[in-house]
Amino acid sequence: MEQPSPAELVIEPVTRIEGHARITLRLDAAGDVADATFSVTQFRGFERICQGRPLHEMPGLMARICGICPVSHLVASAKACDEILAVGIPPVAVVLRRVINLAQIVQSHALSFFHLSSPDLLFGFDGDPAARHLFAVADAAPALARDGIALRRFGQRIIENLGGQRVHPSWVVPGGVSRPLAPEQRDEILASVPEALAAARRGLAWYRERLSSFAEEAGSFANFPTLSMGLVHETGNAGYSDGDLRVVGADGAVVADRIDPRPYWEFLGEHVEPASYLKSVYWKALGYPDGIYRVGPLARLNVVDRLGSAEADEALGEYRQRWGRFPMGSFHYHEARLIEILHCVTVIREILSDPGVLVRHVRSVAEVNRSEGVGVSEAPRGTLFHHYRVDDDGLVEWANLVIATGHNNLAMNRGVLDAARHYVRGDRLEEPMLNRVEAVIRCFDPCLSCSTHALGEMPLVVRLLGPGGDVLDELTR
Repeated sequence: MEQPSPAELVIEPVTRIEGHARITLRLDAAGDVADATFSVTQFRGFERICQGRPLHEMPGLMARICGICPVSHLVASAKACDEILAVGIPPVAVVLRRVINLAQIVQSHALSFFHLSSPDLLFGFDGDPAARHLFAVADAAPALARDGIALRRFGQRIIENLGGQRVHPSWVVPGGVSRPLAPEQRDEILASVPEALAAARRGLAWYRERLSSFAEEAGSFANFPTLSMGLVHETGNAGYSDGDLRVVGADGAVVADRIDPRPYWEFLGEHVEPASYLKSVYWKALGYPDGIYRVGPLARLNVVDRLGSAEADEALGEYRQRWGRFPMGSFHYHEARLIEILHCVTVIREILSDPGVLVRHVRSVAEVNRSEGVGVSEAPRGTLFHHYRVDDDGLVEWANLVIATGHNNLAMNRGVLDAARHYVRGDRLEEPMLNRVEAVIRCFDPCLSCSTHALGEMPLVVRLLGPGGDVLDELTR
């Protein structure tokens, strides 16, 4: 007798993330979740688009990859160009790049936590789907919404002050930055720091007060052992724009320490699945798909000894006391983001309080001296690699981008499967169970959008099909 084919449950699009994706749950004949896949359904194509472009155009071009995290690509691209020019950039340019990257992390983390995830945390995962947006948060908790907006504004204004525009700035260039920081710009940024610090503190306190309501989610949202990877300075502090790679296991065992991240192909492999445009990146020594690891806020807090600013390190100590030294539950990405916001604002203040930041020599100029270069930096969502090869005229012949979401792809797929098995019941669909499956992806805050953004309503239709193909249940929102 022929066995009935498994049913499929498709969540498309996945909501409140940056970009377009779907989740496919495959049910067995008993109605239990047998498998799950997270698929990115939009094509990026920037590796091809940039071929034939002059090297000096690359940072500005690569900033167009995404409207949410353009600075991350700007910094990593410029660092790859620095390698090809074979120049040492002026010290003040190093710290100015650091400031704009930290500002990027603040505004992006604020978007993720306050705009995209706070509706679930405020109203609960069983709450009314119609209220899962910032406007409902503003009505129910106006102070929380204002703090989220204030932190985004803080980061975006720094980017605008330094880069000349809030989205897709071109200020970071091969050899440094295009113009120095003016005293009035520095003073304006420093004047906004107290408000940003106060908002960061309130956001972290609010989240910690809410944690007891989400004990089940904290334990079930992609909570499994993986490696963690991130940039670390020689002091053990977090390295956001510079540093060496450290990789640790779930038990704290150091898998790799102080390794040069630029020859990434020696230790990272890239795999393509037919169901998704997003590459799956894995730790080569463990092979595919066992070489699963995480990057981003949760992983960064796992790999560093400390962040490097007193108040953030105190918050980090409380976090570790509560969840352990190497927490694996992806729900904790939320708290890690808030701690990083606090740290980044503090470091911005420290850097800009140094008079040396106003030095006017901010760029080194050179011709092409190498045919290949790799730039590595920490984006809000994790470690970012830009790898270029050029011809003798400095025209790009080949490029490879390894983005943070690709590093996390295997973990996101595994997390979706675990959450679906925990929450989804095949005999009857309930919207909160699907929201929890989506929320696992939101913990990672994937950035899929690149240059593509959706405007207006994004309808979600989920159909539950029986083994014979009959529609057993349907949800629409």
